[in-house]
Amino acid sequence: MYNTSMQKALIAAILHSFLFLPAALFAQEAHKAAGSSSHSDLKRGMDLAENGRCGEALPLLKRAIRETSDRAIERRLGLDGLHCAMTHNEPFQSLEFLQILWRDFPNDPEVLYEETHAFSDLSVRTSQQLMQSAPFSYQVRELDAEALETQGKWDEAAAQYRKIIELDPMLAGIHARLGRALLSKAQPSASDIQQAKKAFEDELDINPSNPTAEYVLGDLAKNAGDFSSAILHFTRASQLDASFAEAYLGLGESLVSSKRFTDAIPPLEKYEKLAPDSPTGHYQLALAYAGAGRRDDANREAALQRQTSANLEAMKRKVAEGLLQQQGSDSSAKPPQPQNPQPQQ
Repeated sequence: MYNTSMQKALIAAILHSFLFLPAALFAQEAHKAAGSSSHSDLKRGMDLAENGRCGEALPLLKRAIRETSDRAIERRLGLDGLHCAMTHNEPFQSLEFLQILWRDFPNDPEVLYEETHAFSDLSVRTSQQLMQSAPFSYQVRELDAEALETQGKWDEAAAQYRKIIELDPMLAGIHARLGRALLSKAQPSASDIQQAKKAFEDELDINPSNPTAEYVLGDLAKNAGDFSSAILHFTRASQLDASFAEAYLGLGESLVSSKRFTDAIPPLEKYEKLAPDSPTGHYQLALAYAGAGRRDDANREAALQRQTSANLEAMKRKVAEGLLQQQGSDSSAKPPQPQNPQPQQ
């Protein structure tokens, strides 16, 4: 299932992904940020980590990161501890460092990069343990199916989910995963849609409290023009999960399409509160207000729809420009390619 060379490459990338800054650079700041005891732990922990003695370093790094009040030192301790844990066969020692880094440096690119590798390695290690402990379990097949989904191999993933269903047809969640795989194709056929509908219905037979299954059935019904069924499914989805924004939008859209404008207003207002930057929500609410005779409210929502659409387009342009600039920087950073030598006469 997993390519051993890829796993080795991942671990090698983690090993070489960041350089330790010299401990001396932080010794002076550590003295200001902590007392003598924590200062000693800090300096000794970093010294040990830099010299590859991570077994001794980890307890000191853990203690120091809890005691320091200096953000720069906390960040460095977290990265050092994460590096030690992941590269010296102590992967689950990384969890405390990951928690602190995730909490205190949520938007730091280097921290996020290191966290990505750590979580990936933890996932690989855990999946290997699963395969060794229970190679014939349905969970292994489920991992196979999920891996196939990430590669866009929807038919192969669906086949794996069907095999799991053969083993245990009453297993919660698997019918929904089968339906998801069938609908994830670029252009699902009419047969795919019918099979997916049946899969989500089967899921609800097993677990009637699944809001996602209700939502998907509502969406399929809405797309087929069956608004009465769509309203029932979207209503159930919103009742099962009061924070399910898309369920309120689907319900509102279906009610608007059924000309039940007054009934459409409450779910669409709820959706707007959950997703205030959605142009679609403002547009549908404008239609509902207009149909209910509330002209001023409709005009306000129409203006918000135009504004949020403009904001969305501006954000897309900004992202596109950033990507182009990044590509330009990457191209200029590449060394010139040597030209083919001319043969000597």
